[in-house]
Amino acid sequence: MPEKLTIIGSGPAGWTCAIYAARANLSPLLYEGAISEENRLRNTLPMGQLALTTEVENFPGFPEGIQGPQLMMQMRAQAERFGTRIATEDVVSVDLSRRPFVVNDSAGNTVETMALVVATGASANYLGLESEQRFKNRGVSACAVCDGALPRYRNQPVVVVGGGDSAVEEATYLTKFASVVYVVHRRDKLRASPIMARRLLENPKVKPVWNSVVVEVLGDDDRGMTAVRVKNVVSGELSIIEAPGMFVAIGHTPNTAFLGGQVRCDEKGYIVLTDPFRTATSVEGVFAAGDVADPIYRQAITAAGMGCKAALDAERWLAAGGHH
Repeated sequence: MPEKLTIIGSGPAGWTCAIYAARANLSPLLYEGAISEENRLRNTLPMGQLALTTEVENFPGFPEGIQGPQLMMQMRAQAERFGTRIATEDVVSVDLSRRPFVVNDSAGNTVETMALVVATGASANYLGLESEQRFKNRGVSACAVCDGALPRYRNQPVVVVGGGDSAVEEATYLTKFASVVYVVHRRDKLRASPIMARRLLENPKVKPVWNSVVVEVLGDDDRGMTAVRVKNVVSGELSIIEAPGMFVAIGHTPNTAFLGGQVRCDEKGYIVLTDPFRTATSVEGVFAAGDVADPIYRQAITAAGMGCKAALDAERWLAAGGHH
């Protein structure tokens, strides 16, 4: 007997989808991902990016804030309470060319499912430095909107790495809180749209660091990150910028490789929704929610909202096909 609904992903989108689907008596199966060294290195362990975040201050309902892992564990428990079944494995491939769909996981199991929700998120691109890994969430971040207002960065100098639209948006946002925003870019001109770049560079709090790359994040166990070592790619000169925070803004990679090109994605790999107000994809019966289909907002609350929509869309699609 095939599953009615299978959900792939265990961030806010996946768990919210599971909560709604379980309460609709769909008895969903959710793949939360495998606990493996490979996933740790790729930042794709179960519970999504929030599981790697310390203080979450902007999720409604928690006026004093909440730890990211705690929030995710509460979502997981809520989904399980209503009957969600959880598989702690990765989905390695799917076959969407036949009905029911076929899902293959990392344990060698094969599951058939009538409907599928993809909520696998997008992984932030980092510089790949060992020192950067050491200070993630202790000064190193990939989300200014998530972390920029935290006490650690208020009235302090911060570093933004990147030169595209996302880097400019992050840097502009950080000028609300930081004393100085150093924008480190490997070229001598921002790649962002001219109007955004001009607006940023006209801000007196912004100091561009041209033709430069971060080669090391400095700090200690007590204070976390305290500075970055920067190399000028033209002169080879090394210098240190003292700052308790570095925001890496060099893009995200949607976790869609396992789909094997069977669902329409844009040039960056984000799943394309057939209707921007719904969650249906190019394959009937396959829905997408959260950062995997959202290159714009990438917030826990918007992902959760999309998870709700995906569950409702899937339930109605199944009901229309007589699969109650």
